[in-house]
Amino acid sequence: MRFTNPIAAALLLAGAPMLTAGCSTIKQNQGYIVDETLVATVQPGVDNRNSVQKTLGRPTFASQFDAGEWYYVTRNTRQIAFLYPKAQTQSIIKVSFDAKGNVSKVERRGLEQVANVHPLGDKTPTLGRNTGLFEDIFGGVGAFGSANTPTDSAGGTRTGRDGPK
Repeated sequence: MRFTNPIAAALLLAGAPMLTAGCSTIKQNQGYIVDETLVATVQPGVDNRNSVQKTLGRPTFASQFDAGEWYYVTRNTRQIAFLYPKAQTQSIIKVSFDAKGNVSKVERRGLEQVANVHPLGDKTPTLGRNTGLFEDIFGGVGAFGSANTPTDSAGGTRTGRDGPK
């Protein structure tokens, strides 16, 4: 195919990279940067909380209910254009401590700990009745001012903040 208009050819050549730039891949590294030599130096029965913090740094997060476990989490994701990011690699280093604060064990976990959660849909299921539009609009007609209004012990009408109870 031969272009007879040089301006159209120049616009096509300039526009093609711009159109394909939206489909590029985004790679992202999140969390702790693992140094294998430092992780290998943490030994159960030898190290304590202070030595682990000096060696590995502050943990990504600690266990919530007791101070017995520290977690160092690394995650590498890949995202294409506007799609959701997908985990490519994940590393979790779990350092457990005993009651005295000494390291009791060091565990490693990986991508098998990633859980994909798929919500039911765009509606949250609730307890109760499923009503339609007309029942929502006309369902309360005749419910107010009925003859069976409750009375209190003095014979008067009981009313609350929002009307009769």
